[in-house]
Amino acid sequence: MTTYNWQQSDWPNFTYSLGGLEEELFSFAEKVGRVTGKWQALPEDTQQESLIHVMAAEAMKTSEIEGEYLSRKDVFSSIRKNLGLLNKTEQIKDRRAAGVADLMIQVRNTWNKPLTKETLFSWHRMLLEGNETILIGAWRTHKEPLQVVSGAIGKEKIHYVAPPSLRVPQEMQRFICWYNDSAPDGNKGLRQAPIRSAIAHLYFETIHPFEDGNGRIGRAIAEKALSQGIGRPVLLSLSDTIESNKKAYYDSLKKAQRSNDITDWLHYFVESILDAQSKTEELIDFTLRKATFFDRYRDRLNDRQRKVINRMLEEGPEGFKGGMNAKKYVSLTKTSKATATRDMQHLMEIGAFRRLGDAGGRSTRYDVNL
Repeated sequence: MTTYNWQQSDWPNFTYSLGGLEEELFSFAEKVGRVTGKWQALPEDTQQESLIHVMAAEAMKTSEIEGEYLSRKDVFSSIRKNLGLLNKTEQIKDRRAAGVADLMIQVRNTWNKPLTKETLFSWHRMLLEGNETILIGAWRTHKEPLQVVSGAIGKEKIHYVAPPSLRVPQEMQRFICWYNDSAPDGNKGLRQAPIRSAIAHLYFETIHPFEDGNGRIGRAIAEKALSQGIGRPVLLSLSDTIESNKKAYYDSLKKAQRSNDITDWLHYFVESILDAQSKTEELIDFTLRKATFFDRYRDRLNDRQRKVINRMLEEGPEGFKGGMNAKKYVSLTKTSKATATRDMQHLMEIGAFRRLGDAGGRSTRYDVNL
């Protein structure tokens, strides 16, 4: 029979060794300085754009980890609305997108505030507003065990069983005290931001205090811990990195929830943070190239071309999936195929587009030439 970490006598006194992590912790501090420096060197409007992209990536990927796929357009619109940048013609239809975007903004705006029960309840309500099937803005209360399972009905595989609901208020009170005491200026301050972030995420996920939304709120807590550790809102999407290899995340979490020696979990989580920092640096470089591109071609693009290029560049450094072709151009601009072909030929002639692959004719695909 499996014994989980919360059932063991040393819970929640996590033990670990930082041996072998010194270089990674140094790299984290170095990357924080480099990413911050690059971001601060951007023009103000470009700074804001890169920030929106980072928050949108976090909002979408933290939901995708849980199998929830949001409207990209609504996520961007929700973040812009929170920043006071929403175009009056933009409408937000996806309530889930609005909720997770609200959470991203709230976590960023209150990074230096202590964590409280009321804060967590507020985050939960933002995330799941309108969901009438579960208890929102309160700890779970159901008597049956909360299990993390996969597989078809009758062939379920149990990955984890959380503490009984009756224990949740006491466990969460202890967690919140630990979180605030371990802040850099707390009674038992943990100076290494990635270590505190890793422990906070694991600790919260192990308690699993809500009926739903625990993963998304747990990753928000990890971000808050990183921000407090560096003394300003952190600029990265941890969920983007986790979602790219969900199996490694769940395997590492599963192992960590069976022992209170969490050394292996720290290695996994710190590496994930470093990967997220590298992705952010790529995004900042991309945003600068994008701004330079529009400076160069500002007066040489018509409204259709500008709309298509903006849509293509929304995908970030990964690029527009499959490239642009005449069929997609027509769909985006509601124009004729002949006009679409002329527009794209013009973009090739001025150097704004580059051809992808060797295919020609109707199979010709293009990418933005940054």
